[in-house]
Amino acid sequence: MKTRAAVLHEMGMPAPYAESKPLKIETLELDEPEHEEVLIKIKAVGLCHSDLSVINGSRPRPMPMALGHEATGEIIKVGTNVTDFQKGDHVVCTFIPSCGKCIPCKEGRPALCERGAQSNEKGEMLAGGRRLHSSEGAINHHIGVSGFSEYAVVSTHSIVKVDSEVPFEQIALFGCAVITGVGAVVNTTQVKPGSSVAIVGLGGIGLSAVMGAKLAGARKIIALDINPDKFEIAKELGATEVYDSSQSDVIDQVKEHTNGGADYVFETAGAVPAMKVAYGITKRGGTTTTTGLPDPKQEFSFPQVTLAAEERTVKGSYVGSCVPPRDIPHFVELFKQGSLPVNRLLSDTISLDEINDGFDKLANGEVNRLVVKMD
Repeated sequence: MKTRAAVLHEMGMPAPYAESKPLKIETLELDEPEHEEVLIKIKAVGLCHSDLSVINGSRPRPMPMALGHEATGEIIKVGTNVTDFQKGDHVVCTFIPSCGKCIPCKEGRPALCERGAQSNEKGEMLAGGRRLHSSEGAINHHIGVSGFSEYAVVSTHSIVKVDSEVPFEQIALFGCAVITGVGAVVNTTQVKPGSSVAIVGLGGIGLSAVMGAKLAGARKIIALDINPDKFEIAKELGATEVYDSSQSDVIDQVKEHTNGGADYVFETAGAVPAMKVAYGITKRGGTTTTTGLPDPKQEFSFPQVTLAAEERTVKGSYVGSCVPPRDIPHFVELFKQGSLPVNRLLSDTISLDEINDGFDKLANGEVNRLVVKMD
């Protein structure tokens, strides 16, 4: 069948993207779903920095590639050996397929699935190969989803069935921003009630971490960003204090306010300067956790002596250390109860044809989360 999709042919094209148009809207051929795969009519998909990092070249991927991963939609056809899903199910896509057979999967750490990581790096489906084609050949898949498209063939190991009552433009955010930000707080770091928390970087993931910190019962929730326009929504979502992280003395300011630093600090911007601030405002005996994905060439350094002498912990969190079939339905239920106001993350909806302009807004920090509505 045919599908209109946003395809990236060349990484590193200059901004503004509204002028250079790195993403081309093309009509592609989409194969039928194969073994343990489904065909989804995409309804909504969020614009995320993981997409932007491929566009700007900081996360190299094979070209050409159909982008998009924070996607949701309705199953309209199932392939062979599909038993847990059926036509009509509403599903959210997850960007790490979990094979269930490798050691990390068997240890309950599907975010570290070895087969999933390998297939994502190759631009292939979990089962191998590609389902998208143009007249010039195969089109690579973006982390098993390629959601900036009218339709997508996705592995059943990359989807979670969700409540059909929640609007698509809101449920899409649970596929990346929410599980990454909230999961980093409640799963990876396991923030304790009554503790102090700081979040450096207030995009969709950072704001989700703010919600997660409130959910975990943090006493202080300190939000930092280089863009003061993000402060109001951070406070609405639970931040007790806000700081401009571009200020040269911001580390001293936060340490003075917290009597030495925060118990738990999260870096969500994917930038070395942000990580330096995060480590600097972590207290003695505290934990610094990063969800960011900077350019692989970027390096972060700190005085090694502080790890032992101050009993510091530095952690990485990928996909919020989530088990998606367990955590996504749980987070959706908390949203329905009012404990996770995920709808506040949604800045606006746009059409597929407006996607390059949308990535300009994301790159410039003008939005929390933009969502492409496909209908």
